[in-house]
Amino acid sequence: MRLGEILHFSDDYDVQVQIRREVLRIPLGLDFTEEELALEANEYHLGAWDENDNLVAVLSLKPLSGNEIKMRQVAVKQSVQKSGIGRVLVLFAEQFALSKGYNRIVLNARDSAIDFYLFLNYSITGPQFIEVGLPHHKMFKNIA
Repeated sequence: MRLGEILHFSDDYDVQVQIRREVLRIPLGLDFTEEELALEANEYHLGAWDENDNLVAVLSLKPLSGNEIKMRQVAVKQSVQKSGIGRVLVLFAEQFALSKGYNRIVLNARDSAIDFYLFLNYSITGPQFIEVGLPHHKMFKNIA
């Protein structure tokens, strides 16, 4: 497996958007607008590639403040879910964020993903809320 950064509007970015569509958006009857994708130019996009160099897991990191960054749009292709690739990618993202000077990651976790993040030592903060029609919780992890 290879881990690395995906450049905005590169060929890999296009694949990343397609994975996010398949895993996160289409099941909810949603899609991305060109405006939403253009706003992602200021985010870090990370991915995991399999042994055949196919992009199979992705996430984005959105800078919020001098020391805080938001993890968002975490998606793993259905064919490799539950294989540990998502965990490896999140741990890579933590090290990546730390290398960029961030020491806290925040995220909005779908309730169905809370156990995944709890296993990786993220903490829930605040009450449940609805985002894109699904229950979520705010979570965080101090990485430094």
